[in-house]
Formats: sequence, structure tokens, C-alpha cells
Amino acid sequence: MAPNKGSYWQNGKKPNRYPIEIRTQAVEMYRNCRSEFSANDKAARHIADLLGVGSYDSVLNWVKQADIDKGARGGITSEELAEIRRLRRENAELKRANGILKAASAFFAAELDRPQSR
Repeated sequence: MAPNKGSYWQNGKKPNRYPIEIRTQAVEMYRNCRSEFSANDKAARHIADLLGVGSYDSVLNWVKQADIDKGARGGITSEELAEIRRLRRENAELKRANGILKAASAFFAAELDRPQSR
């Protein structure tokens, strides 16, 4: 499990830098003002500056993911990504447990093979 970092870490994982409210607002603002700009990155830069987002690429990524989640674009949805992450964590835990069980069974098998001294 992750080290205790006070309120910085929740449920053993690092929080997103920007809350969901900011990301949702950025996507809405981008969609509302996109037609006013000649290029996607210019609109994203404008939104990033207005909201204090460090990189306009973040805004573009949020818009892209929102389109995927809506079904307007192909790709892995946020729900699917969360499920994949959960399954990977579970898989890693099962591999650790298997390693422990293999080591324990090898230890006990070796104990049974040793000659008994009286």
C-alpha cells in the first residue's frame, strides 16, 4: 500500500492534479468557444489560460476522453480504463500470493524429504 501522505493520498493512489469539476468545465468551455478559433490547440490554450491549467495538452486530452466516453470517438472509455486498472492490481496481488504459496510449498516439501533424526 502507498505510504501515508495525509490527505494527499486517498485509497492508496495519487489524486488527479485537477479536480473533475475543472476538467468538466474545461471541456464545456472548449466546446462552446472552439468555433471562435482557427485551430484546436489555440482554443485549448485559451481555456487552459482562463482556468489556470498548466498545459493546453491536458485540455485537449480531457476533450478527447469526453468524446470517447460519449461514444462520439473510438477508444477506451473512462469506465473501461478504471476496470483495467482494477484488474491489473488484482492480478498483481494474485501473482504475489501465488509466489508466497509456491515458496511455502517448496519449504514444506523439503521438510518432508529430510530424514528424521531421533
